[in-house]
Amino acid sequence: MNDPLILIPGLMSDARLFGAQIIDLSRSRAVMVALPHPGATIEEISAHVLASAPARFALAGLGLGAHVALDLMRRDMARVSRVALLSADPLGESPDAAAAREKRMILARTGRLSQAMAEDMPSRALADSDRADEIMTLVEDMAFALGPDVFVAQSRALQRRRDQQKTLRRAQIPALVLAGAKDSLVPLRRQAFMAELMPSARVQIIENAGHLLPLEQPDAVTRALAMFFDGPLVLS
Repeated sequence: MNDPLILIPGLMSDARLFGAQIIDLSRSRAVMVALPHPGATIEEISAHVLASAPARFALAGLGLGAHVALDLMRRDMARVSRVALLSADPLGESPDAAAAREKRMILARTGRLSQAMAEDMPSRALADSDRADEIMTLVEDMAFALGPDVFVAQSRALQRRRDQQKTLRRAQIPALVLAGAKDSLVPLRRQAFMAELMPSARVQIIENAGHLLPLEQPDAVTRALAMFFDGPLVLS
């Protein structure tokens, strides 16, 4: 029996981020979605997820969700069987990025969540496609469903996140780094660097996808995750 899979969405996203993947992956294992809140730090969020997680589980997270996944690994690596990290950055936030994030939090607090989201997840974060407008509409809908308080809490958690390079170096588990070829928010070279730190990781690039690859190229992402999570347990 395959281990249950915990999917952790990114900033201001809900289960709809992984909608296509949930349908397919649920055929071979139990799949649950852990939203990255409540909590104002990555550590608080990961503690909340770990408290309700199965005894052993597989993990996949995108963006903020990848940070939470890494912290789950830091806390209790023995309970994680495999991990997929999508659009992920293992480093802490730079002072310039943290200052820019502070401005977006002010926008959200003062009734301008739409503007805050437009700056945090601009349309250029996606690859050019005829579905880009549809995806951005979904992004805004998910954000408004969660609301400005969640935006501020999640932004604060990203702002305070720790560098997880030590966690990656001791991650003796199968790992997949899934990157959109057109991701303008997290450079491909940083995602490749993250994989290089992990003893048993590989990088797979999804063509014609940006930061939100599960929405932009759902079939390709579903295939990649299914092959990774349902394949034989092999450590390189």
